[in-house]
Amino acid sequence: MSPVVVPIVEGHAEVASAGVLLRRLLGEQGRFDIDVAKPVRAGRHKVVHPGELERYVELARRTREDCDAILVLLDADDDPPCILGPDLLARAAGVSGGTPVSVVLAKSEFEAWFLGSLESLRGVRGIAMTAVSPANPEDIRGAKEYLKHQMRGERTYVETDDQPALAAQFDLQSARQRCPSFDKLVRDVEALAAMLDQ
Repeated sequence: MSPVVVPIVEGHAEVASAGVLLRRLLGEQGRFDIDVAKPVRAGRHKVVHPGELERYVELARRTREDCDAILVLLDADDDPPCILGPDLLARAAGVSGGTPVSVVLAKSEFEAWFLGSLESLRGVRGIAMTAVSPANPEDIRGAKEYLKHQMRGERTYVETDDQPALAAQFDLQSARQRCPSFDKLVRDVEALAAMLDQ
């Protein structure tokens, strides 16, 4: 039976897109033997409160069949990922019962990763053929709005529809080079996969 990674994400869009993205990352690593479960949805502002992330980690272990690893994927919003991330990881690991767990915070939003590879998304979901990635995509607060402005015509960014489609298309290497938090996600997925081999 294949090992299973259970994502914990914050919104409806991430429920749809996290699996798409994680399967792509695992595929890039040649890890087609690892399954990605349907994510557990946990409100971002809820999980930062004491006891809440712990509750969702325990829920993932109890309700997702064969939970072999857990990946918590949230937006950092206005919190510094270098401070909030380790705190959340320590809390999650404290209740994981030995199940490998990782925490990745997109700085500042999941959509910043798309901005880091905007050239690869030209023509996708209405993104202009002239779209160019900004110099520091993760420093943009309002990545969703930035994406919206890159869409031409009558189209606008609809998170639940567009995020999964863009997650299936954006260039992983460009995003990795321009977005340190995405690079962390790639490394953490690789590390979780290696732990599942032990």
